[in-house]
Amino acid sequence: MALIPRSSYYDKQYRQTAALIRARRPYLVRNIVTGTAIFAFAISVYAFTIRAVAQDDFSDVQIPDAPNQPPHTPNAGVGRAASSAPLSR
Repeated sequence: MALIPRSSYYDKQYRQTAALIRARRPYLVRNIVTGTAIFAFAISVYAFTIRAVAQDDFSDVQIPDAPNQPPHTPNAGVGRAASSAPLSR
């Protein structure tokens, strides 16, 4: 029993038959034109976005000084892990 059902459009080695090639022929040009249009649209959106971002001028934005240090918390020591704390009985 075959795991993949056989189609009349493919031979035993799952290669295209002449019937499949004839069935796809009317759509070949239309698919190429549609694929080219979608590709051109995607590239144009990418190019527009890159060009729009490249025009941004950030010279008027103030860069803050060094970040503030968080307050020191005495109970969160780095010297010893929580698992190495002595057990009380």
